[in-house]
Amino acid sequence: MEGTSEQLWVVVGVDGSDSSRYALEWSANQAVQRGRGLTILTAVGPPDAAGAFREIVPRGGEQETSDRLRDAQALLDYARDWILRLFPELSVRTRMPTSRAADALLDEAKQPDTSAVVVGSRGLGGLASAFVGSVGIELAAHSPVPVIVLPKKHEAAHSTKGRVVVGVDGSDSSRRAVEFAFAQARWTEAELVAVCAWQPMAAFVSAMGPVPPEAFDDEAVEATARRTAEAELEDMREAYADVAVDLRTVRAHPVVAILEAATPADLVVVGSRGRGGFRGLMLGSVSQSVLHGAHGPVAVVR
Repeated sequence: MEGTSEQLWVVVGVDGSDSSRYALEWSANQAVQRGRGLTILTAVGPPDAAGAFREIVPRGGEQETSDRLRDAQALLDYARDWILRLFPELSVRTRMPTSRAADALLDEAKQPDTSAVVVGSRGLGGLASAFVGSVGIELAAHSPVPVIVLPKKHEAAHSTKGRVVVGVDGSDSSRRAVEFAFAQARWTEAELVAVCAWQPMAAFVSAMGPVPPEAFDDEAVEATARRTAEAELEDMREAYADVAVDLRTVRAHPVVAILEAATPADLVVVGSRGRGGFRGLMLGSVSQSVLHGAHGPVAVVR
């Protein structure tokens, strides 16, 4: 069933892999919960889409291209029919652009009626698709809307409630992630776990000159981290008073703190860059490490 032009859509990329199947199920559930439609997309790249590897990846001819188009359409039809059996009330549309998967999904992300893009973290095996996992990284670095990446296997994706875990560090990117996390927690009636990681400062400032006494005081550093997190959460707590919040200040690297706070059932939310991020880098190191290490869905918010 096609939706109206005013409707917002969740876009999900599928390629026939287990990873994209979980992404499809998860995104459909999210769309139903938030009253949005679902756009199912599979990309059929041009023969030279392998880029630098085009000499070792067979190009094929017109017959192979027509076969790929036929297979892609069959995949879209199957995915649409299957998801409508699970969620018959859902508005579903399909897209089959002839471009690289990352380019196709990014084009869809830039549409004014797109609210989020969902992909699996790994695609099909084999040389030609060995770099499918990079699609999520590329999207997260450039998408104007949140990008949610699901692991290869995510059991009971449409029925598990879980929590929403968000990394907090006081940066602009973090604030946007916190806003998304609060909204997600409200829609899914989930608890919000805000994680603010801190580390002893002496090791970082010693190379910059005299070390102030407070740099050796872990309690002072933790108190500063908590004040930063509380200030960042204050406005959202008021706007989302019905969301239960568990603020945790943890002495650890941010990646370790976030991953240890999350279970596979939880949605982890991170900003695309944190403090100290450089413009022009594809994606912050914390965001990338969380994407690679998480056992559940990760949302990256720019």
